[in-house]
Amino acid sequence: MIKKLRRHFILITLISIALVLGVMMSAINIENYHSVNIKADEKLSVIADNDGTFPKKNGEKAYEPLDYKMLEKKMTAEAPFDTRYFTVKVTDKNTIVSVNTGMIAAVSTEKAINYTNQLTEKNKTSGFIDNYKYTCVDTHDGKMYIFLDCERELSTFYNFLIVSILASVGGIILVYLLVLVFSKIVFKPVAESYEKQKQFITDASHEIKTPLTIIDASTEIIEMENGENEWTESIKNQVKRLTALTEKLVFLSRMDEESTKLIMLDFSISDAVLEVAQGFEAVATSQGKTLNLDIDNNLSYCGDETTIRQLVSLLIDNAMKYSDENGKITVSLKSNGKSRIITVTNSVDKIEKGKHDELFERFYRADSSRNSETGGHGIGLSVVKAIANAHKGKAICYSNDENSITFKITL
Repeated sequence: MIKKLRRHFILITLISIALVLGVMMSAINIENYHSVNIKADEKLSVIADNDGTFPKKNGEKAYEPLDYKMLEKKMTAEAPFDTRYFTVKVTDKNTIVSVNTGMIAAVSTEKAINYTNQLTEKNKTSGFIDNYKYTCVDTHDGKMYIFLDCERELSTFYNFLIVSILASVGGIILVYLLVLVFSKIVFKPVAESYEKQKQFITDASHEIKTPLTIIDASTEIIEMENGENEWTESIKNQVKRLTALTEKLVFLSRMDEESTKLIMLDFSISDAVLEVAQGFEAVATSQGKTLNLDIDNNLSYCGDETTIRQLVSLLIDNAMKYSDENGKITVSLKSNGKSRIITVTNSVDKIEKGKHDELFERFYRADSSRNSETGGHGIGLSVVKAIANAHKGKAICYSNDENSITFKITL
């Protein structure tokens, strides 16, 4: 149990760290990509406003005169000299009129025409093609496609993206190693306390068994000498209750240990459930209750037959104790693919509709008085859940109509 708790702690820690790093790195990289786009759009806007040329301080008069001081607020003074771009002008019918590749060496006229044809065929006006950010603007005699070389900016962005991913993965691995080491220290007191608790339960059960055996034997001697009476009968019943309680506590303690090995063999679960359920028919009749069986035939299961029988017995015993007067109890066994589903439903006077998984908690009782008139300990259903978990199964409890409760075990 401690190992399982420690694994959950490590897993939750890693997931939390991964989420935080993921959000941070995503935000940073999204902002970086957005910045690349914004800067590219600014340059494209300047080129578009000047009829396909980047204005220079001492250059010729632009198509639309631009205040160079305003340009310097958006980009550096070196921008006109290190910006690589090319333009292609087309008519309204997408006929290429002119190609200007004078400001870039890596693109030929043929390549520029090819890029433009791809965009006109798809009727695209902005975006990326290879490493070039492009935009399409209207001119007085048609359209102009402007392509801006963003290879350097994109390369920087992708390099940072890879580094951030590797750094995040490395950080997660480092945190995992640290948590793996320090979690042993953190959980050491818990593990020691848990071991002491289990040892106490085992020792206490052994210490209790001896006086219980003596009390039971003494009661039998009294009955032999003086005959049975209500007092001796009460003593014997209480001895049985305490014996059953100690056995269940020891069983739960053993089931909590991951080292506990169950004997997993194929057996007829149909026969096992049927035999256990039939053993309660006489009890149901004596209490004026109805026990209905809905068990599919010839179903097999690979598990520990002894504990599965104990699981079914505890569920039916619980239904017998807590069903209403003249109540109805239904025991069902069905298959769902490779899974085997055991359900025990019993009628009750009144219960809140919905899930009631709290009933599987140790020593939990639905009534606040926690009396023992029914003969239960509030631990039987905890044993049921422990057995289901040991078989990698699931135990749930729910009410659909406020007048019945269902315990469903999926194995």
